[in-house]
Amino acid sequence: MKSFIAAIRNGETGFAVHNSVYLPFHCELISIWIGKEMSLLSVPDRIIDFGDAEVLGVREGESFTNLVFRKWGNLAKELGHHTGHIILYAAEKGEDIFNAENLHYIKIGFHDHRKELSFEIVNDPFEL
Repeated sequence: MKSFIAAIRNGETGFAVHNSVYLPFHCELISIWIGKEMSLLSVPDRIIDFGDAEVLGVREGESFTNLVFRKWGNLAKELGHHTGHIILYAAEKGEDIFNAENLHYIKIGFHDHRKELSFEIVNDPFEL
């Protein structure tokens, strides 16, 4: 299993292909927020039902996690140039999700229309 804290510290990047993102780590997902940069006018979509195959597909490889957002189109095009992001609320794989100290918000950034993703741990996703 690959730690998200270590991957972020090491500056590892992921990539997007249309509605699919590849993360260079594993994690215990609690919720996912996806959408435009937050403001009073834009509210992100929140995904909490990871069992709904029509909304989200999750696949883990030996050193990565693949998230497929089935209700969205080209994520890099829609969220690129710092116009949006994905927020994962998660714990390290195998950690106790009931201990608040283990839970983190991970911001996935789309910097341009290319496929590369960046990651950042943020304290409060509403203060971005």
